[in-house]
Amino acid sequence: MACEWHSAPLGELISYIGKGVAPKYINDGLDATMVLGQKCVRNQSLQYEQARFHNSAEKAVNPDKEVRKGDILINATGVGSAGRVAQVMADPSRQCITDGHVITLRAKDINPFYLGYFVKSKQKTIELMAEGSTGQTEMNRQRLQSEIIVTFPESKDLQKRIAEYGLAIDKKITVNNQLNDYLEQLVDGKFQELFGGLNFNATLSDVAEITMGQSPAGSSYNEEGAGIIFYQGRGEFGWRFPKRRLYTTEPKRLACEGDVLMSVRAPVGDLNVAFENCCIGRGLAAIHSETPSFALYLMRFLKPQLEAYNGEGTVFGSINGKALKSLEVALPSHNEVMQFESFAAPIDALIRSNENETRKLNNLRNYLLPKLMSGEIDVSKVDLTQLTNNHLADC
Repeated sequence: MACEWHSAPLGELISYIGKGVAPKYINDGLDATMVLGQKCVRNQSLQYEQARFHNSAEKAVNPDKEVRKGDILINATGVGSAGRVAQVMADPSRQCITDGHVITLRAKDINPFYLGYFVKSKQKTIELMAEGSTGQTEMNRQRLQSEIIVTFPESKDLQKRIAEYGLAIDKKITVNNQLNDYLEQLVDGKFQELFGGLNFNATLSDVAEITMGQSPAGSSYNEEGAGIIFYQGRGEFGWRFPKRRLYTTEPKRLACEGDVLMSVRAPVGDLNVAFENCCIGRGLAAIHSETPSFALYLMRFLKPQLEAYNGEGTVFGSINGKALKSLEVALPSHNEVMQFESFAAPIDALIRSNENETRKLNNLRNYLLPKLMSGEIDVSKVDLTQLTNNHLADC
């Protein structure tokens, strides 16, 4: 017998909706409670490393405000931030809350992970619900509850099976990201071992060609148009390689595939690698070298120097082209650089391969889940055995 499908406003499928607290911030310690803010909700996942800490001894925490497994978090404020969605996929390792800029949704009478994937699939729609003037945008919670219409199968088992599909893919993505982190740490250690004790004897311009970004004037951007990829400079650093963002038909400042991309303002020093030939905006610099792995790990090594520029500027930290080019570095001999490049380049190739797989998995999940959650594709015809491997039985 075919399973019945239903639809209901989001508000009918949640037992709790509310913002977090106004924290009393302290350093981590005995009375510290982890606080998830807007920076923690990014790329539809939670970045716990961006969390801050609240003094729970000075201001007690309402138990309803504590983050739980299955909670759906939506950024409530800020241009470019409001409407971003993530879900708590496992119980936090310690007491955890959100701040007043994050909305928490808690599911009822529906599989929480099914609901989480459905809400994430509507992120673009949710982002449009932010209202108010520039710098004062606020998510309309009433619209969120009434205008997001959730479709779901009546069968809780079918809801679970559909959710398992997304959970299995996300677990593989997490493994890829962890492996890439370990590989980067391995190469960082090798760089430190070989070059960490050298004295500064050169500038960055002796090592690489530096191109400062500039937004193409008068260009119109769209997601489907022809032209060259354009990286804006902010929000590009959630991946080892930037995601495709916008297009331009009027390129000015160009970076080559494999160039190191560095944020030059707000903040200075975030790093990435150009996934393809691209045009770079005002927030970026491209660092081009014939030994790209050496250039990348050199810039990672120089991060403490670069962070010093985050205290400059009247509004936010910045570094100009002249200062970047004249940044002092230790330049080893050619043979030593090539020795490091021979070690690091194959590892970087593996990192890129893992990232390519992650992109494909993201695209697969984002394409198929909405079809599964609308009943357009019958989940019984999708073999989840190899994806789940019985490790999601409690979802």
